[in-house]
Amino acid sequence: MTSPGVLIIGAGQAAAVAARALRELGFRGGITMVGRERHKPYERPPLSKAVLVAAQEPCLDVLAQEVWALGDIDLLRGSDAVGLDVSKRQVRLAAGQMLAYDTCLLATGGEANTLTSAPAGHPHVHYVRTLDDARRLRAALHGKPQVAILGGGFLGLEIAHAAMSIGAAVTVLERATSLLDRFLPPEASTWLESGLREAGVRLLLGTFLGGIYSMPGGRMRLVTDAGDLEVDEVVVAVGLSPNDSLARDAGLAIAAGGGVLVDAQCRTSDERVFACGDCTSQQRPGQTAPARLESWQNANDQARIAAAAMLGVPIPAPAVPWFWTDQGKHNIQMLGLPAPGLDYLRRGDPASGKALWIGHRGGVPLHGVALNAGADLRAIRPLFEKGLPVPLDDFPLNATNLRAWARQMQAGAAATV
Repeated sequence: MTSPGVLIIGAGQAAAVAARALRELGFRGGITMVGRERHKPYERPPLSKAVLVAAQEPCLDVLAQEVWALGDIDLLRGSDAVGLDVSKRQVRLAAGQMLAYDTCLLATGGEANTLTSAPAGHPHVHYVRTLDDARRLRAALHGKPQVAILGGGFLGLEIAHAAMSIGAAVTVLERATSLLDRFLPPEASTWLESGLREAGVRLLLGTFLGGIYSMPGGRMRLVTDAGDLEVDEVVVAVGLSPNDSLARDAGLAIAAGGGVLVDAQCRTSDERVFACGDCTSQQRPGQTAPARLESWQNANDQARIAAAAMLGVPIPAPAVPWFWTDQGKHNIQMLGLPAPGLDYLRRGDPASGKALWIGHRGGVPLHGVALNAGADLRAIRPLFEKGLPVPLDDFPLNATNLRAWARQMQAGAAATV
């Protein structure tokens, strides 16, 4: 009798990387992947950038065609998993089909948070989570409309830059009084705000939305505590919620803040069910509680860890969290995780277009932020990986060779252990 093999629920970045990792690690059993969308797994970061503005849509495929052919991966597109029975090791699809598994991997991702006054499906309201969402917004933006973007997070600001670049008039509404203040040191946040205003984006910070109303002719009216605003299109970018209902209904452990609770091996509370990517919540070193980490890197890393754990082979060492965003012509990269009370030191000057910050506690580097300085951030990455206190007095000095300094700091820290 043929073994049911591995069943992957979800068909995004994490799902595709996990399937490839299973084959690379020598798994020869069946792999079935179930995805809601009718597209093959694709990269999501370009949805808020190149897909909106590039003359030709870039190739977004996570896996090359030959991987699908040689990997023998059965992809069920346009299929929605609606029930998970861990006792019978079965998943029920919306169409009624039952799929058995030896091991199940939940890679269900997340859904964009929605606003009641801005319902998805409204002809002039946009949520950007899928390729079809991005294509729809692209068509609207190329009419050079007036656009209101609700949310000044990474996604909202990426869309703002893209819309501005093709001639749309953009207003960003954000409840917080500064941009990305949970992720960037104050200097970087101020630099980002100044650049957006200079580019022509209207920023309404510390602004609360009272309601959104359709007007005759297709225009939209936004009522805010800063006054009314009329626009042609509304983009909502107010965060992501994990798709954890399948696991929740199956009785699997869910973190207090949402997300399928997984251990360091990406195993859920059922030994035959694993989870990875945006749908998960995991306890990480230095954190007081399990937390979700929505990033391209985390989706890839957890996918590889889950694949190894499912096969019982050594799992890859967890990487220091890394995240990047393109804000117009500028690239911002972050290493480690921000935390309250960090002290930041800066090398370079954001006014020059290049700067690097280290956020530390007692000399232990915990959070790095690079503005157009990705190579510099890579040079000091080992200091974050070691997690040891180092003297940082010379870090801000531009005359210091950063790579040599980082090696010296590593050697000194190692000698004191």
